[in-house]
Amino acid sequence: MTGSIVFLNLAGAVALLLWATRMVRTGVERAYGNLLREKLRLAVRNRATASIAGFLFAIALQSATAVALIISGFVASGYVSTAIGIAALLGADLGSAFVVRILRHDLSLLVPVLLLMGTVAFRASEARNWRQLGRIFIGLGLLLLSLRLIGEASDPLKQSELLPVIINYLSRDWITAFLLAALLAWVFHSSVATILLLASLADRHLLTPELIIPLVLGANFGAAIIGAVLTRNESRLARIVPLGNVAIRGTTTLCALVLQLVFKLSPDVFASDPGNAVVTVHIAINVIVVLLGLAFSSVVAGLLERLLPEPPSTEEPVPESRMSALAASDLQDPKQALANATREVLAVCDKIELMLTKIFEVFEKPDEQKMDRIEALDDEIDRIHRDIKFYLAKISQTKLDDRSAELCQDLLGATIKLEQAADIISQNMLIRARKKQGRKIEFSAEGWRELMEMHDEVTKNTRLAFNLLVNPDIENARQLVAQKEIVRNMVRLSEEKHLQRLRDGNIASYDSSSIHIDTMRDLKEINSLVVSIAYPVLESAGLLRQSRLV
Repeated sequence: MTGSIVFLNLAGAVALLLWATRMVRTGVERAYGNLLREKLRLAVRNRATASIAGFLFAIALQSATAVALIISGFVASGYVSTAIGIAALLGADLGSAFVVRILRHDLSLLVPVLLLMGTVAFRASEARNWRQLGRIFIGLGLLLLSLRLIGEASDPLKQSELLPVIINYLSRDWITAFLLAALLAWVFHSSVATILLLASLADRHLLTPELIIPLVLGANFGAAIIGAVLTRNESRLARIVPLGNVAIRGTTTLCALVLQLVFKLSPDVFASDPGNAVVTVHIAINVIVVLLGLAFSSVVAGLLERLLPEPPSTEEPVPESRMSALAASDLQDPKQALANATREVLAVCDKIELMLTKIFEVFEKPDEQKMDRIEALDDEIDRIHRDIKFYLAKISQTKLDDRSAELCQDLLGATIKLEQAADIISQNMLIRARKKQGRKIEFSAEGWRELMEMHDEVTKNTRLAFNLLVNPDIENARQLVAQKEIVRNMVRLSEEKHLQRLRDGNIASYDSSSIHIDTMRDLKEINSLVVSIAYPVLESAGLLRQSRLV
């Protein structure tokens, strides 16, 4: 077998590993993301609990980078301090290391089982959670299969004439080996995939023992940089968490490399088997990082807050300075003009999703600045909605084919419904949030949980509806419409439970009764509006009834 074929097979196996890891993470985020985010937000109360929460969350998502982005958002929103955010991310790094340890076990028998379970779960029901559960199972099965393929693809490398030359050089130049592993982790955007690849190569004695520790240290350094680069354009506070991780994790790995250059510690100290030594060294360095990081996270956070410059202004650009996609010069080209209008409708979608997020933030923790921002967003949506209507009206004056005419009408219907959803948030829900604040009303624990579950469901449906504007997938449209009945049942059950709490004399339920019921119905109405975006997709496929009457 030629060298090019060997490396092609190895590259394909690694690509499957990266894809499978992403598939599992995507499934978990779509099915349980909102629940996990809420649990994580509630758990990060101090540095110890934050690191534990980050540890568990990284195991669930199989990615410390995903946790970094979520925690950065929490810090930017003011939910947690920068020191606690850094502690959570350090725990997440340790969690991803334990994922590697779990995947190192011989789980080959689970490959067909997971693939079968995933296929059955995906095809058994059109419910979103069942399909995402199927995605998770299939992703895990492909992940384990990719590890087997990596081992099989790397076996011929034992006869390679070039590889021993490279390995011998790196064995004498640990700094280059460190940098190469850091680059590999950055390219993969996954420390899990990088360490699993190194462990697989070590199993087949393609890595010398002297290289194990420098390569693992380099992979950890590269993995720390990922979050910092991905958040480079975020707000000042959001950047502090990944940068703090780089400062602590990066400094620790560099110091460990210097110590390794001096003392030349053998990986046999950690494990006699080379592959297991890779994983054990990886876990050990992350344990050390967590212990040191928890002690110095406050110092690092304070230093970064002083070093990072304050932005010149926290105010967002005024609406008039916003670049509109509705170019008048494109009106002579209907297809391009409709594409422009679609972009503007998607801009409305982003603002509505932000309003939907912020309104529940102020329900839980009153914040006048966020309330003002919700009202400002509604004003922006009104302006964009007006511009879109006039632009679509001008497009309709040109000669359109049947498909373009339908799209023009669909966009008009979508933007009207989105504007109505924004009005419900700003004119109904925001008033109730202010009333709750003014009267110092608190929801009962059960009532708040019901509202959060409803909010999570509507948020997921909203995102799915917005995706239909870009990709009018029939299956997603069917799934979205099916969720309407689920939301209707959630409202009915919540009202029944709320009445039962009133009968039981729950004081908090009594005080918050009208706000609770009206908020549930507002969310139901918003859900109905966004679900209606799916109707044109189903109608074009001949899957929509003309009437609900039978």
